[in-house]
Amino acid sequence: MSFRLRVAGLLAATVLAAGCATRAPAPDAVSAAFAGKSYVLLGEVHDNAAAQQQRLAALTRAVEQGWRPAIAMEQFDRERQADIERARRERPRDADYLIAQAGGGAWQWPLYRPVVALALQYDLPLVAANLSRADAGKIVRGGLDSLFSVDERRQLGLSGELPRDLVAAQTAVLDQGHCGNFPKAMLPGMLSAQAARDAVMAQVLRPHAQRGAVLVAGNGHVRRDIGVPRWLAADAGKVLSVGYVESPPADGEFDLAVMVPAVSRKDPCLQAKPAGTQ
Repeated sequence: MSFRLRVAGLLAATVLAAGCATRAPAPDAVSAAFAGKSYVLLGEVHDNAAAQQQRLAALTRAVEQGWRPAIAMEQFDRERQADIERARRERPRDADYLIAQAGGGAWQWPLYRPVVALALQYDLPLVAANLSRADAGKIVRGGLDSLFSVDERRQLGLSGELPRDLVAAQTAVLDQGHCGNFPKAMLPGMLSAQAARDAVMAQVLRPHAQRGAVLVAGNGHVRRDIGVPRWLAADAGKVLSVGYVESPPADGEFDLAVMVPAVSRKDPCLQAKPAGTQ
């Protein structure tokens, strides 16, 4: 019996509201929700180890029960795909070696190593999903045409203007992330770069839809309203978006949300204030 058939009964027990889950489901319930989906988008708060452990548990359960998806990761820039394949040929089961060969320095790799190891253990495709910081910078400075040809923009779904609702929502996210001090002159380029990043992630998933494709990325990238699902709209019914969040999300952001304890961090907005202010 296939994985999807085995978990069909469990899926009925998963409580899903119209736009988002109303409680934090266990990893078994999360993995059950993967059934019948071509694209499973698993979010994260990048430095929250507890959330990443829960995500890994759900993914591991699905794989142990027979699912064999491709695993695409934001943590690998798309130009490192050849390095991933070379590392796998040289040391097929060595996650540390693969990370050393293909991973960048901006990530807390001990948190992601178990996902890489899972892909190697079960011989799953491991896909570099991210637009590099250098390529994103080109777009910020020179627009989409500075990086993509007309045909590439068409293939990505970036030929026309960005939808107004997407622009409005992403603008709010950028402003919040910069404590209300986002440099407005940079806004068009930043919006284009963010859309390009999500469109590229969607593009790398599509070839693996038949076997199933998992995306491991930040919560913003997996949000239904502003992230990768916008660029998989033609297959919207085949997409499951799971947010691993520290506070309750708004309706419609995710199909399923897993609440986890927040990590203690310094408030970046307080740090950004001039000395002597309250």
